[in-house]
Amino acid sequence: MAKQDYYATLGVARDASADDMKKSYRKLAMQLHPDRNPGDKTAEARFKELNEAYDILKDEQKRAAYDRFGHAAFENGGQGAGGFDFSGGGAGLGDIFDQMFGDFMGGRGRGGPRGGNDIRAGVEIELTEAFAGTKVQLRVPTRVACEACAGTGSEGKERTADTCATCQGSGKVRAQQGFFLIERTCPTCGGAGRTIRNPCRICRGAGTVQRERSLQVAIPAGVEDGTRIRLQGEGEAGGPGAPPGDLYVHVSIRPHEIFQRDGANVFCRVPLRMTQAALGGEVEVPAIDGSKARVKIPAGTQTGEQFRLRGKGFSVLRSAQRGDMFIQVAVETPQHLTRRQRELLEEFETEGKNHAKGSPESEGFFAKVREFFDSSGRS
Repeated sequence: MAKQDYYATLGVARDASADDMKKSYRKLAMQLHPDRNPGDKTAEARFKELNEAYDILKDEQKRAAYDRFGHAAFENGGQGAGGFDFSGGGAGLGDIFDQMFGDFMGGRGRGGPRGGNDIRAGVEIELTEAFAGTKVQLRVPTRVACEACAGTGSEGKERTADTCATCQGSGKVRAQQGFFLIERTCPTCGGAGRTIRNPCRICRGAGTVQRERSLQVAIPAGVEDGTRIRLQGEGEAGGPGAPPGDLYVHVSIRPHEIFQRDGANVFCRVPLRMTQAALGGEVEVPAIDGSKARVKIPAGTQTGEQFRLRGKGFSVLRSAQRGDMFIQVAVETPQHLTRRQRELLEEFETEGKNHAKGSPESEGFFAKVREFFDSSGRS
């Protein structure tokens, strides 16, 4: 099934500002949050789609890639249209040219042995782990240096190699295609410029073998969903005399059942009983760091009102600072009343009709409705 347009998912126009997208996201997130729709799989799926869309469009680089290439910019593990990487991590113009022309220029423009391939892996962590930072154990299939020949590719004690007859030791070959002279990595020696005289029986001269590696990856506190972490030299081993590739770890963060994150700020939706909101009081709420906070609720608090707890928000990457936490109030109308509760509420309603100040917004609205009908009747 084709994915819905991210702008349509957020309910905004394609030229919407960052503030407009944020407002629309918060409104829809409140409506679709799993706490408000228990057991509703459709709402849960839409909530995940909403978070995915907002994660892409709130980032200027990702939004630009999406506007140009659509969903294809983030398919195949972050590889966009044409195989270019739009997954984050600060890829610049030079990186894009490397991806475009690297194979034609003998391994990213460098002569000599071809380096090992980069590896991409994904990890999924909890929101609380992203707040505090964590370490995850990864098992990745990769190529490592052959133990039998110590990565040289040669059999026995004599580590000998001959100059490649195809490229004459340059590691590159040229071919005429129309008006263009194309330079590629030599297919015989793989860019090494030499061929193994007596290849190792285990790796057959490649110098590397297929293995599964286990390594621990440190996820820093404050990491964002979709972040790409580069571990230099932890990719596939290169051939004889060649450097290894890099490992790119893509981090995704599971939605939390209590907290929602927006940058360094954290939002927590707190449902209040009607009587709590009317009479006021204090409520105890959790913070993302596991501590507890008491929030004073003024009498007459309405749905949608927010209370800020400064410094109780999310960690800021590579900083000791923290954002703020916002308590979002939702006043809950009582259901399944007992007979006595119904009697009390009926008495309350009767008393309330004689006290216009008790519900000023409601009284003001219906006063305008009466004026509207009166004026319509006169005309």
